[in-house]
Amino acid sequence: MKFCIALSLITLFIYGCGNNNNKTETTNKPAENPVKEIVKTDSEELKKEKKKTQEIKVTFVELGSVGCIPCKMMQPIMKEIEEEYGDQVKVIFYDVWTEEGKPYAQKYRIRLIPTQVFLDKDGNEYYRHEGYFPKDELVKVLRMKGVE
Repeated sequence: MKFCIALSLITLFIYGCGNNNNKTETTNKPAENPVKEIVKTDSEELKKEKKKTQEIKVTFVELGSVGCIPCKMMQPIMKEIEEEYGDQVKVIFYDVWTEEGKPYAQKYRIRLIPTQVFLDKDGNEYYRHEGYFPKDELVKVLRMKGVE
């Protein structure tokens, strides 16, 4: 039995060390550039995009949950704010009852949900509200920082 195993190993070794006819060819040619085309962007588009990001005056952070009734009532208001003031207001929602949202509940030190936190363009909190926040009252808070 040992003889058969030894013979098999020797055969595999000889076969594995045999002459390989697959030759690789090396040349001194420069490598081809994988970039086939350089896309030029319109500088006006870049200026508009830069201006758009500079126009964000307020970040509206909604801390709630999809399972909370007052939080659900805030969903259409957040959508309307985003649609009407999206070029000036960034709307963010964190579901604080999920693992992904828990750190934000701690970061913003919320006591109940929903909680709305308003940050100025420098990221500093300038207003906070707890509970359902009617749209007309919310818009007044946005206007404090020049949102029109």
